[in-house]
Amino acid sequence: MGFLKRFFRSRAAVQQLPTGSLTVDRNGQVVITTVSSAYPRALLRDIGHEVLSLFREARAAQMPMAEVSLHFASLHITARELRGGAIIFLFPQAAFSPTTTAPRL
Repeated sequence: MGFLKRFFRSRAAVQQLPTGSLTVDRNGQVVITTVSSAYPRALLRDIGHEVLSLFREARAAQMPMAEVSLHFASLHITARELRGGAIIFLFPQAAFSPTTTAPRL
C-alpha cells in the first residue's frame, strides 16, 4: 500500500501513529474524521484512496468484500464499505500489549 511509504519518506524521527476513524465518500474525499487535526489530512486522504481501491479491485474480481482488516507491525486498519465510500478505523499497536489470559499459578 502506497501510503505506508509516506511514513518512512522523511528523515528518521519518532512520529505518533494515527488513532481514530475517518469516513470517506466514493471519490476518496474525507467527509468526517476523529483523527487528530495535527495529523496530515493528505495522508488520511491517501489511506482512504487505497482502501477504496482495495474494495473496487475485489469487486472487479467478483469477490466483493464488506470489511477488510489489515495488520501492520505497529498499525491495525479496519475498513467497512458504505455504499461506495468507507469507514476506516485506525488503531496503533503497542509493542508490549498486556495479555488477556489469566496468569497460571
